[in-house]
Amino acid sequence: MSYLLRVYLHDRPGSLGALAVSLGSAGADILSLDVVERMNGYAVDDIVVEVAPGSLPDTLITAAEKVDGVRVDSIRPYTGVLDTHRELELIDQVATANTHDRMQVLVDNTPRVLRVSWAMVITRGGSGVITLFGSSGAPETPLTDVDWLPLHSATVLDHDADWVPTAWSDMATRLAAAPIGNGDKALLLGRAGGPDFRPSEIARLGYLSGIVNTVLDKPA
Repeated sequence: MSYLLRVYLHDRPGSLGALAVSLGSAGADILSLDVVERMNGYAVDDIVVEVAPGSLPDTLITAAEKVDGVRVDSIRPYTGVLDTHRELELIDQVATANTHDRMQVLVDNTPRVLRVSWAMVITRGGSGVITLFGSSGAPETPLTDVDWLPLHSATVLDHDADWVPTAWSDMATRLAAAPIGNGDKALLLGRAGGPDFRPSEIARLGYLSGIVNTVLDKPA
């Protein structure tokens, strides 16, 4: 059983080692680590750990927060390991797909790459909002309005806004989006239960969507 922990810790020598020792004492094996962001003496890290079947997530939280200066922001089940080249792989997959499949390839693989629950490409239609493409797990609850379109840059969306369906709010879904094409379409991302999108994640989303937009304009 693997879990993805997002932790805040002091950005100083020895902090990560102490965290690894504490997680190890709780029976967790660290599979991979990704530095999400550094700021004001703190680091935000995503850590994938593997534990024995039946182990409780609370045990990992307790072990991590025994270390001075460590706070667990979120923990969720995870399949696979973190890969620092994942954005490049996604761009390659989109670029090499048939022209009519590229959008579907984008939404199918974005959840793994950006560690979100689901992705969809949406646009405004004559009678509301049209979902053009959706990943596995994308919510079936239809959108009736997206007053933030057209979109000109990647951004965090207000998950408490009126346009957000109640079913999404009930799952504490955090939302972000990036423009596709000239901005009349958007890549909409949902992360059920959090954590919040960090500024560095939005920056990566912006870079990714910018490159993908260039690829989408090229013939297969």
